[in-house]
Amino acid sequence: MPSVHLIQETSLVEKPPPNRRQFITYGIGGLIAAGAIGTAVTGSISSASGGNNLRSSMTIIAPAAAGGGWDTVAREMQQAQRANSIINNTQVVNMPGAGGTIALGNLSVLDGDANNLMVGGTGQLAATIQYDSATKYEDVNPLAVTLEEYDVIVVPADSPYKTLDDLMKAWAQNPGNVPWTGGGSFDQLVVTEMAIAGGIKPADMIYVSSDGGGESTQALLNGTVAAAASGYPDSIDQIESGRLRALALVAEEPLEGSDIPTTVEQGYDVTLANWRILMAPGGITDDEKQELENIVLETIETPEWREAIERYNWNENVITGDELTQFIKDETERITALYKELGV
Repeated sequence: MPSVHLIQETSLVEKPPPNRRQFITYGIGGLIAAGAIGTAVTGSISSASGGNNLRSSMTIIAPAAAGGGWDTVAREMQQAQRANSIINNTQVVNMPGAGGTIALGNLSVLDGDANNLMVGGTGQLAATIQYDSATKYEDVNPLAVTLEEYDVIVVPADSPYKTLDDLMKAWAQNPGNVPWTGGGSFDQLVVTEMAIAGGIKPADMIYVSSDGGGESTQALLNGTVAAAASGYPDSIDQIESGRLRALALVAEEPLEGSDIPTTVEQGYDVTLANWRILMAPGGITDDEKQELENIVLETIETPEWREAIERYNWNENVITGDELTQFIKDETERITALYKELGV
């Protein structure tokens, strides 16, 4: 099996799929965490089981620690619902672990309890594939993709690579001389897709894992790496300050207000986006699922949510219904193929 050359372990390969003992541990942890949710939202679950209005109370599960992207979406949604009385009482519960698969497993334990939502997205879907998690997206109820974040390909301001073509040609000529970094597993998937688009074997690339955008920027500036795939919201300040040079926006179309050319415009069909989705437990009725979808769609139309879109440089992309089902299927196949290229 091919292996990716790493200067340090990446978050994509930092642990093998859980063995039986680990599954037992996850299972016990899941029951404890699910119990914690149940204790916190007794009113929510009672309301759902009693057939009462789903708008009386809601718990939004963020499958990561406070402060990250999933948590930010959950808390902005909470504020928008409170400010506009969409839900009488919305609370956020953080449940980090295993790339979001711990929270996904616990959502499945809440089968039939419709007063619970969970934020997920590209990274969590990737983790279900990487770790072959027991719970998949088809085991719960995806409601709506609400937004996406794009990566940018950046180099230091004094880099010899002035354009994306400059970088890609040098990388193809000698993959070992052009090490990359990124702030997480999603970024590594983007770099993998860039390698494939440039005719480079992912197994030959050097990828240095960084813990977030700040560490990724530091690795660029101190010369540890030559290029990075990094979230646009995390990088825009460094780009505007002149410390980093943006070579491409990883997207099909340019962002409004940005003059960064896209990968597609420059001849590289690399468009993997870091999307955010809202999901409900399995076992709920069709009426409950429709009402929860309505709640999500009402929330993202509020002034508070519109302000958050601007503040975090999110790109709105709402996908629901049959289109969402096909979207998840396509993304699952795409990410699975990238992992195979990585030999993971």
